[in-house]
Amino acid sequence: MGLHQRHAAQEMPLLLPFTLGPAMAPRPPFIARLLLMLPLLYQPLTLTAGAHRFSAPNTTLNRLALAPGRGALYVGAVNHLFQLSPDLQLESVAITGPVFDSPDCVPFRDPAECPQARLTDNANQLLLVSGRAQELVACGQVRQGVCEKRRLDDVAQVLYQAEDPGDGQFVAANTPGVATVGLVVPGPGRDLLLVARGLAGKLSGGVPPLTVRQLAGPQPFSSEGLGRLVVGDLSDYNNSYVGAFADTRSAYFVFRRRGARTQAEYCSYVARVCLGDANLYSYVEVPLTCRGQGLIQAAFLAPGTLLGAFAAGPKGPQAALCAFPLAQLDGSMERARRLCYTAGGRGPSGAEEATVEYGVTSRCVTLPPDSPESYPCGDEHTPSPIAGRQPLEAGPLLQLPHSISAIAALQADGHMIAFLGDAQGQLHKVFLNGTQGQVYHSQQVGPPGSAISPDLLVDSSGSHLYVLTSQQVDRVPVAACPQFPNCTSCLQARDPLCGWCVLQGRCTRKGQCRRAAQPNQWLWSYGDNCCLHVQSLLPAHHPRQEQGQVTLSVPWLPALAPDEYFHCAFGDYESLAHVEGPNVACVTPPQDQLPLNPPGTDHITLPLALMFEDVAVAATNFSFYDCGAVQALEVAAPCRACVGSLWRCHWCPQSSLCVYGEHCPEGERTIYSALEVGVSFPQVDVQVRGPWACPQVKGLAGPLLVPVGWESRLALYVQNLQHFRVSSPGPPASYHCWLELPGELQKLPASLEETTGDTGLIYCRAQQFRPTMAQRELPVPIYVTRGEGQRLDNARTLHVTLYDCAVGHPDCSHCQAANGSLGCLWCSQGQPACRYGPLCPPGAVELLCPMPSIDTVSPPPSTRTSAPPLPNGHSTSNPNGPAQPPPSQLHLAQTSPAPGPQPSQLFHLQLVEPLTGPPEGGLALTILGSNLGRDFADVQDAVSVAGRPCSPDPSFYRTSDRIVCVTSPAPNGTVGPIRVAIKSRPPGISTQHFTYQKGDKQQRRQVRWAGRREDHAAPQSSCPVPQDPVLLSLSPQWGPQAGGTQLTIHGQHLQTGGNVSAFVGSQPCPVWEPVCPEAIVCRTMPQASPGEAVVRVVFGRAQRTLLASPFHYTANPQLLAAEPSVSFRGGGRLIRVRGTGLDVVRRPLLSVWLEAAAELTLPRPGPTASQCSTVCSVNSSSLLLCRSPAVPDGASPRRVFFSLDNVHVDFASASGGQDFLYQPNPRLAPLSREGPIRPYRLKPGNILDVEGEGLNLGISKEEVRVHIGDSECLVQTLTLTHLYCEPPPRAPHPTNGSSTLPQFVVQMGNVRLALGPVQYEEEPVLSAFPVEAQVGLGLGAAVLIAAVLLLTLMYRHKSKQALRDYQKVLVQLENLEIGVGDQCRKEFTDLMTEMTDLSSDLEASGIPFLDYCTYAERVFFPGRGSCPLQPALEGPGEEGRRAPVHQGLMQLSNLLNSKLFLLTLIHTLEEQPSFSQRDRCHVASLLSLALHGKLEYLTDIMRTLLGNLAAHYVHRNPKLMLRRTETMVEKLLTNWVSICLYSFLREVAGEPLYMLLRAIQYQVDKGPVDAVTGKAKRTLNDSRLLREDVEFQPLTLMVLASPGAGGAAGSGAGQHVPARVLDTDTITQVKEKVLDQVYKGTPFSQRPSVHDLDLEWRSGVAGHLTLSDEDLTSVTQNQWKRLNTLQHYKVPDGATVGLIPQLHNGGAVSQSLAQSCPSGENIPMLEDGEEGGVRLWHLVKATEEPEGAKARRSSLKERERERARAKAIPEIYLTRLLSMKGTLQKFVDDTFQAILSVNRPVPIAVKYLFDFLDELAEKHGILDPETLHIWKTNSLLLRFWVNTLKNPQVIFDVRVSDNVDAILAVIAQTFMDSCTVSEHKVGRDSPVNKLLYAREIPRYKQMVERYYSDIRQSSPASYQEMNSTLAELSGNYTSAPHCLEALQELYSHIHRYYDQVISALEEDPMGQKMQLACRLQQIAALVENKVTDL
Repeated sequence: MGLHQRHAAQEMPLLLPFTLGPAMAPRPPFIARLLLMLPLLYQPLTLTAGAHRFSAPNTTLNRLALAPGRGALYVGAVNHLFQLSPDLQLESVAITGPVFDSPDCVPFRDPAECPQARLTDNANQLLLVSGRAQELVACGQVRQGVCEKRRLDDVAQVLYQAEDPGDGQFVAANTPGVATVGLVVPGPGRDLLLVARGLAGKLSGGVPPLTVRQLAGPQPFSSEGLGRLVVGDLSDYNNSYVGAFADTRSAYFVFRRRGARTQAEYCSYVARVCLGDANLYSYVEVPLTCRGQGLIQAAFLAPGTLLGAFAAGPKGPQAALCAFPLAQLDGSMERARRLCYTAGGRGPSGAEEATVEYGVTSRCVTLPPDSPESYPCGDEHTPSPIAGRQPLEAGPLLQLPHSISAIAALQADGHMIAFLGDAQGQLHKVFLNGTQGQVYHSQQVGPPGSAISPDLLVDSSGSHLYVLTSQQVDRVPVAACPQFPNCTSCLQARDPLCGWCVLQGRCTRKGQCRRAAQPNQWLWSYGDNCCLHVQSLLPAHHPRQEQGQVTLSVPWLPALAPDEYFHCAFGDYESLAHVEGPNVACVTPPQDQLPLNPPGTDHITLPLALMFEDVAVAATNFSFYDCGAVQALEVAAPCRACVGSLWRCHWCPQSSLCVYGEHCPEGERTIYSALEVGVSFPQVDVQVRGPWACPQVKGLAGPLLVPVGWESRLALYVQNLQHFRVSSPGPPASYHCWLELPGELQKLPASLEETTGDTGLIYCRAQQFRPTMAQRELPVPIYVTRGEGQRLDNARTLHVTLYDCAVGHPDCSHCQAANGSLGCLWCSQGQPACRYGPLCPPGAVELLCPMPSIDTVSPPPSTRTSAPPLPNGHSTSNPNGPAQPPPSQLHLAQTSPAPGPQPSQLFHLQLVEPLTGPPEGGLALTILGSNLGRDFADVQDAVSVAGRPCSPDPSFYRTSDRIVCVTSPAPNGTVGPIRVAIKSRPPGISTQHFTYQKGDKQQRRQVRWAGRREDHAAPQSSCPVPQDPVLLSLSPQWGPQAGGTQLTIHGQHLQTGGNVSAFVGSQPCPVWEPVCPEAIVCRTMPQASPGEAVVRVVFGRAQRTLLASPFHYTANPQLLAAEPSVSFRGGGRLIRVRGTGLDVVRRPLLSVWLEAAAELTLPRPGPTASQCSTVCSVNSSSLLLCRSPAVPDGASPRRVFFSLDNVHVDFASASGGQDFLYQPNPRLAPLSREGPIRPYRLKPGNILDVEGEGLNLGISKEEVRVHIGDSECLVQTLTLTHLYCEPPPRAPHPTNGSSTLPQFVVQMGNVRLALGPVQYEEEPVLSAFPVEAQVGLGLGAAVLIAAVLLLTLMYRHKSKQALRDYQKVLVQLENLEIGVGDQCRKEFTDLMTEMTDLSSDLEASGIPFLDYCTYAERVFFPGRGSCPLQPALEGPGEEGRRAPVHQGLMQLSNLLNSKLFLLTLIHTLEEQPSFSQRDRCHVASLLSLALHGKLEYLTDIMRTLLGNLAAHYVHRNPKLMLRRTETMVEKLLTNWVSICLYSFLREVAGEPLYMLLRAIQYQVDKGPVDAVTGKAKRTLNDSRLLREDVEFQPLTLMVLASPGAGGAAGSGAGQHVPARVLDTDTITQVKEKVLDQVYKGTPFSQRPSVHDLDLEWRSGVAGHLTLSDEDLTSVTQNQWKRLNTLQHYKVPDGATVGLIPQLHNGGAVSQSLAQSCPSGENIPMLEDGEEGGVRLWHLVKATEEPEGAKARRSSLKERERERARAKAIPEIYLTRLLSMKGTLQKFVDDTFQAILSVNRPVPIAVKYLFDFLDELAEKHGILDPETLHIWKTNSLLLRFWVNTLKNPQVIFDVRVSDNVDAILAVIAQTFMDSCTVSEHKVGRDSPVNKLLYAREIPRYKQMVERYYSDIRQSSPASYQEMNSTLAELSGNYTSAPHCLEALQELYSHIHRYYDQVISALEEDPMGQKMQLACRLQQIAALVENKVTDL
């Protein structure tokens, strides 16, 4: 029994008011069960935010109390009291309700006294701690609010509860919502209880608002003889108390009330009484106000101050915090008391300032002036209760938006901190600084909206706050200083309790900082100081090549002791710091200690920290630079980069080096850094400093533009070349120009021409430039070098621009429009082209361009060339038609642009489409050609179309080659060419004609178009066919209001013009390109409301309207449900979506947005690159069928949604909040174990089992399609790891002709898995007589036909007989195999169905676990029955011996606590030769029982003995240790493991083990079981296999169950329960199966015995027949009597039977048989089944051999005969065993997985034991891992788990039949084989039981290895954790009588070897000192009355 259950059991007799006394009414049983179960529900919850939390589900918490000193916390709740540790761990719980009660009844003992009593929740109203008595006072609302006292160290123990309380003991208010407050105050020699409460119910309505009650004495909680606040009319003085507080002298009560009858507003008051005043003579109250807010909500008495939270009204949303100094409060009360004592209550002005309140007869009096001092606490003659009329007013310190429900305060470090809890569950921390309060932190503690209880407590250390809400208790730090990681966050938090401890480097409270008293050591948020920081660095950076000194300026640096020092840390390098005031000097690290510069940088920046020990006091960054890297990073201007960098780098121009310091070679000038301004080099001239002093190329002198092909000479300005002059003679250096042409670096010699001062010119040699790639303009970088590659700096980026007139100027207009500065001219020499002027001979220059040429562009008829972008004025959304239509194109024949048009190639016409336009005009035409003007001014008025002006658009004009113009109206229609007339040139005219279509369609002219030949001959006169756009129809005619419908407008000639726009109503409908001649496709826009809308299309300025068929906007579709909500990533799963209005959507989509991984490359079809979609089919207006989209591997689905045109609905919204989940694709293993290519051989009729992973995660069984060739394999079952399907009976045809065998294909949505070919095994064809024999016979007959005729005839006769026998055997084999295959298919389906039913049964009834006591006794004493320890029977006259014997056994129990005695006793007993192995196990179990309450001690003993055992075996063979149970320590280990793993059995391994047991029982019961031999058709054990074929039929009997028969028949009489039986079952077997069904869910021990009931067959009204195994109708033949079966009685299917009590024993086999075989099957009837020479049989007869001969046969011969019989046709029987094994495989796997899995935490005992074995191995130097594996296996798996597998009745209350036991033995043997280290080898001679699991054992071995490995790698189990667990387990077995009986039996063993034990104890020196032998002799004297020599 656990902690909670113990407490509940101890608490129950004290819970209900009618459970005490001799006339106690019986407690309702369901209440008792409820009370027992409730404590198990509550466990403390721990949050991760640093604050601990306790919550009790479904329980409302009311009050909170704290025990001073102990730190324990007590929570009063509805129906419960909880005792918590300081960190809110549950220590104890007491149940206080619900109870039968009524507020209208006084507490009663008999429920009959209060008929209106109901089961009432008991809310806690008052919870107080009495420190003197160490008691907890708890008062509930039931029983008129009486109180009880409980132990502080265990609230479950009640110290006092009034049996028959009187009205003087009614303490708390018995009405919910009426507050009760109280105090325990010390009195002279006793504690008193002061209780204040509001007005409550009828019976307790007379209880005064304030009473003094006694806590001790004969009547605790009674107010008799003590003070009461007497009230005249309670209805006038309904005080609502807020809090009760006490200081060293007085108690204060804060409350509010409405005041007198006429007052409607609430007023707030505080009352005071002296602590020693037991009569309330000193009662004084005064009003309180908080500047206009008079309703007090919460209060707290802080040191010297009363804090109160006020509101304007009862439900005021805002609150104010006021502080009333206690001195002022006491002064106000003393003034009122003095006035009432000495002045009749009137002040100096005569006004009444004090009075006697509460409607009593007393009045203020006039006593002597010294009366207040003489009677400081009043007396009998002084007036009372006194009320002051002058309110004490205070100003608000703080205003808060929510009402305050709780206040607490803390005085710490000289500051006052208040904690406010509001009605929304928020906790506010307030710094009370003088006359104002500041909220510096607020946090949500309770659930939002749950008010914080007034019991807001600060623990005794002042470090934590306990916050109570109705649902939880939270432990909140008073100051969360450690959570601030740095000084800035610490000070910014503005927590007055926190500050930054500089030298400790952490945020602490002041008391936690060791040097807080010293200046600058502890920085406070509200102080003047700030965080330490490095104010400046000198130097700010340093060259990495040399060490130097850095000076840090750190203000407010704290002082250190003389032996302490600071040091600097540059990254990982540290150096000692020298401190002088605020300056700190440190040495930089050497170059080899610095890390390399990052690539592409010239410096490395390291963190620089000023350290004290390992604390960073201040930190900054410091850079180390490399001047050489600066030069390398800037190739174009190394000098400028060097001296212009952030670092102090200097440039050496002669050697081209960037150096730090003055390090240029001697005689060489130095250009200094721009940063050096008289700091390091004061003598430096300003002119040689900075980038402007570098030798450099300033820019290009000319030319900037260089024509291609023309020889040009480049000149560049240079500066500061005087730095290159050296004193040593020598030739001047050479210069070169370098041009970086594309693909080529061109080098040109150059010359220097110096000018005045420091400037000069560099002239590059003249050169023609011809770049390999023709470009109009090509910028070419240029730079200059001096000498051998010494590059001069470029002051800026320098480029020479090469230009080519011929590029980009294909015609004359382009050429003349070019920039005049380029000098480009149109040259007609040779091939006309645009050339640089000097390159063209003067006579070839064309000053006037040719006439305009109109080219043609002819796309295919189905393609529409896109128009240019629309200008601002060309809007297509104007419903009235666009004023400026967008441009369209006039499509003409396309030709390649030539350098210049030839006169014979002005234009070539191929096709013009469209050739017509509406007469309204407004059509934008694009005219493409050449020489179409140099600028827009040339063509502004130059274009006409069919004689009508066409206005060009300047925004679309392109020089020379494009004009876009808008046609003018032509109302009467006209036809003509396009004409472009540019000034001074002949006009260009197109050969095609444009037609303005007239309005009358009858006047259209049919003109045939010619000239479409490819040779483009001269054009013939032709006219286009007139076109007028006509709108005919619309599809679809409806769509959702949200838009998005793809609308198709059907018509004729719809490709008229390019600016086609469509409108639906007033909304534009964007047109999809291209527009076809007969259809326009657009997409509708959203509409404000449903309704009709007219469709119109605008062609330029022409508008066409479709009036006949308007478009209908319907309401948007709504999605109501979508399922399923999971799919494989491969997609393709059918999703059914239900909703309304779904048929209006034309193209519904199911889409998923993907978030691709970095390495994933998604396809990029366009904007949907990150979206996968599938098109849904519209089944009806309410159903969509969608396939889930496929998701690529590596992509993460971000959103799954439906696109219904413009309506987008998330899947979660459609499915009721269920998100769509993608699961990994399933994986299936190939059918053939040899690989996917090898065929799988399938026997016809077999079920196909496919293994895999994750098979049912994203699909159901019905959706899976499996094909074998062209036929389907019907899926029967789909689990996580298996797919079972039933193949077609005949071999299907392959689906493709390339393969001869059909493929096995599994289709799961889009996932298609081919698992290999399937080969059906053909039926064996019986061959004829062997050919060789026939040939031999023929030859023999031919040679010796006469001599051997007789022999030949004999031979043929025998051969035919043998052939017939062989064929017969083959036919039998085939029939048996086919039968077994059919049976396997049926069994599998039945088993899956049965296991589903079994799971639902377990949910209702639960698993029948044994209680712990029974479990322990069965483990400790196996085979000893249900009562292993029987108390010794007392003989006559031995009653007087009971007490001494009991005393002696208790002394023996104490003596066992001596480790020396116990070890000596164990060693002595084991040394005795007559002390058998059975005795050792028995004594070990007795010790386990006797020491069960001290498991820590027992564990220590076991560790010691195991250490001795290891030392013993290590010198022999360590692998043999723990192999058997030969010593006491091995049995102790077995018991210890069983104790520690009981909870693991119940919670983890019990369920799969029970499911395995039930599955075995179900499979065995489905087949016949011989009641005599015990053999069964369905088994795993070949020795128990029924090898004969027995015909049987399953029957279903309707059992008429009696009321209360069990879980299935407990509802009433006449209930029919179906039971499955076989017609071959004996009557006893039928009764067992019937009992199993009727008593389903009832433990086996609580069921009636099968031999106490008879089976009665009922037919009709009077037809009753009692069935039995033997009766007069039993069939007897040749001394063989067959047991009766249902088949014998011809009981039909569906017959009604009943179980009736057995009146006599004649119907059973025999009385002795019934007694010896209680379960019917446990003991076969083979040996006991003979009576008077008649032998019994059931299904098969036993061997015909007589019993005498059988007994004489040797067991060896018997085994030989059985083996020979088994080998006759072993395949048949092995198939049966394999079938049974296959159906049970899943349950075996689940059981092994539960035992060997570490997915959940491993029991700490297992980890502790394995760690101890590891320690032993390490101690003794055992390095062989195999030895350690054997130790662990022997100590846990073989010692405990194998025994549990073989004997499930140890943990379950079940019947285990012999057949089930035999199957469990095979499974247990498999488990044992899996634990061995040696390789598992099987052969043809191996037992069948080992062959069964030969394939699985390697996998199980891996599980065992992984189990050991995972435990070894887990965190070690500490000694403290183990002891804590053992201490909890010690209380599980608390049966004291059994412990005494165990001690009695243990002493009997000691008695057997008494002398040897005494001698061993006397020989031990330590035992002599401890007098162990003497103590044992004393025990012997008491137990045996033995006289000793003492």
